[in-house]
Amino acid sequence: MYLMILKTSASKYSNVSALEQLKTSAIDRYTKEKSSIVVIGLNIHTAPIEMREKLAIPEAEWPQAISELRSLNHIEEAFVLSTCNRIEIYVLGLSGHHGVKEVTEWMSKRSGIPVSEICQHRLLLYNKDAMQHLFEVSAGLDSLVLGEGLFDHAIKAGRRVREEINIAAGAVSVSYAAVELALAKLSESSSSAKMLVIGAGKMRKLVIKHLVAKGYTKIVVVNRSEEKVATIREEMSPGVEIIYKPFDEMLACAAEANVIFTSTGSETPLFLKEYVKIFLPAANARLFVDISVPRNVGSCVAELDGARVYNVDDLEEVVAANKEERVRKEMGARPIIIEETKKFEASTNALEVVPTIKKLRGKTEIIIVTEVEKFVSKLGIDINEETRKAIGDLNQGIMCRTKIMEHYESVINYDKKHV
Repeated sequence: MYLMILKTSASKYSNVSALEQLKTSAIDRYTKEKSSIVVIGLNIHTAPIEMREKLAIPEAEWPQAISELRSLNHIEEAFVLSTCNRIEIYVLGLSGHHGVKEVTEWMSKRSGIPVSEICQHRLLLYNKDAMQHLFEVSAGLDSLVLGEGLFDHAIKAGRRVREEINIAAGAVSVSYAAVELALAKLSESSSSAKMLVIGAGKMRKLVIKHLVAKGYTKIVVVNRSEEKVATIREEMSPGVEIIYKPFDEMLACAAEANVIFTSTGSETPLFLKEYVKIFLPAANARLFVDISVPRNVGSCVAELDGARVYNVDDLEEVVAANKEERVRKEMGARPIIIEETKKFEASTNALEVVPTIKKLRGKTEIIIVTEVEKFVSKLGIDINEETRKAIGDLNQGIMCRTKIMEHYESVINYDKKHV
């Protein structure tokens, strides 16, 4: 990205000498404000779910959101990361502070949350800190649970942490934590509790697998189509009964369940107070475990007697039990994150000088050709093409043997591979 910026700004110097271009680019490096990598967002550590769900961006809307962000005056590139734990926007801004102001106002306009309230809860990091944060998120270090999914390098950093620290071993997933939380809140007769899962996507599939691992062999799954439910059923061992119900029977199924797990992409609540209050009384309190953002269960449902509502922020209770192991693995992962951040920072800085290096090499090649021609003319004899080429190769070889040119070559090769 930096190289693209430099190429654009250097084009206006195409009619001046290489030396003048070098002088001008050197001045620009110190007098013009450089582009900044910035992350602006809210996550489970900085903001409550009531705010995060208003700011959440469904995956289907990511392209439109990125297009709108890139149309802002001081934003060149943008990337959206929206999960149940966080909404973070990564941008390359021509002016860090102006870009932050524009993105924050965009978030406010989209969500209806005042700018002042977003500023109170937002995470705001620049350049090296922003890069390191992204690498930590990729590695799972900044997640509610260990193991949550410039970005090629973040993936590389995350892969290193997972492989070298084995950070996923024994880690708690959101689905696992949801099941553990539900079972902890059930009464002693939890073994006979009726389980209902709304949706059949990846998260819900993991919930079903964790329930089966806990001994629940009969689970009702409500989904818009039976195809995904049938796929899940095929993956289960004999004796496990996965019962499909269409979406229009969701409320009737919920009326018969003791525990209801929800994690759908719906932007409006599936369960509201007026829907739930008509349910037949359950033998014990009916539990809603909602790991969706935006939430599938309205907060008003918790006002009803016999209804207990838990969301993704409540999973901290389960995660706390794994805290000691988490801290130990984080300590082992931090040096890897710092190392990868420095590598990326160094490669980015190297790309900034690539245009100048290319100009220097081109100028050097012109000098070599000129000097070879002078040398040949001084000999005063005819030299065949093979000898002429050998003399040129000799000069070229001497140039490339020097340490400075070896460094130039390594940077240019990096440019060719990564830009």
